[in-house]
Amino acid sequence: MDGGIFILIILALLVIIVFAKTAVVVPQKSEFIVERLGKYNTTLGAGFHILVPFVDRLAYKRSMKEEVLEIPPQVCITRDNVSVSIDGVIYLEVRDSKLSSYGIENYYQAAIQLAQTSLRSAIGKIDLDKTFETREAINHQVITAVDEAALNWGIKVLRYEIKDINPPPGIMAAMELQVKAEREKRAEIARSEGERQARINMAEGQRQQAINVSEGEKQKRINEAEGKAGEIEIVAQATAEGIRRVAEALNGAGGMDAARVRLAEKYIAEFGNLAKQNNTLILPANVADVSSLVAQALAVVDGVRGGKTFAQTEHSAQAAGPGGAAS
Repeated sequence: MDGGIFILIILALLVIIVFAKTAVVVPQKSEFIVERLGKYNTTLGAGFHILVPFVDRLAYKRSMKEEVLEIPPQVCITRDNVSVSIDGVIYLEVRDSKLSSYGIENYYQAAIQLAQTSLRSAIGKIDLDKTFETREAINHQVITAVDEAALNWGIKVLRYEIKDINPPPGIMAAMELQVKAEREKRAEIARSEGERQARINMAEGQRQQAINVSEGEKQKRINEAEGKAGEIEIVAQATAEGIRRVAEALNGAGGMDAARVRLAEKYIAEFGNLAKQNNTLILPANVADVSSLVAQALAVVDGVRGGKTFAQTEHSAQAAGPGGAAS
């Protein structure tokens, strides 16, 4: 009886062990590859699965999540024969768990090696100065090269990024000097452009000032000319009005007598000023004969008033002689 119980216990333990070995729980975002008798049988997705005891086995376990691999630093030679140390990271994802299991032995190592060789090839085509400027282009070349090969591995390369580019110390010092010189060059260019613009602005200001001054001078001269023209016109009008009134006065009663008295007064007053001034004059012989000179002047006035010409009036004055006016 005791022997039968022992056998039952042994059988129960065997069942539990077999069940534990054949029951499989696949996590989310994972796939398990099952082989039956050494040959691929099926791919198990997330969930609970029972395998056939002693026939099926789990051959490979694949994570379907995006994975990150670090690319170790390596020395690359640029087109201008400068050695630089470059490392990076690659992002990839398993798209076909069966191909990743049977298409290649170790897709991690394969992706790293292929990324390094592709990077060396890309760096060898450009100069050192361009390696810092064309990181995006280099990354794209590495992604393209690795992704083409990874299609047969059931792997998709998502991204590749260069982490660090480390030239030799001597090259770094030379590059720093070059950057400093370039920065000083840009500062000098900016300073010269500012001075040039300032001079242009100053010249434009002086030009505009000269134009404004000339316009003001022009307007000033126009105003002065208009003022002088107005002044001449007013003087001419006043002179004409004075002459008209003198003519009216001469034609009036007693006008000629008043003219005679006025002429005599002006003559005596001007003759008295001759001795006060240092003048050189040519005087007529009968300058002392005031009556004859006044008579001659009045003869001119009478001639104009009577409509005679100046020559006729002068002839009448000479015929009158020094003693009096002509009749």
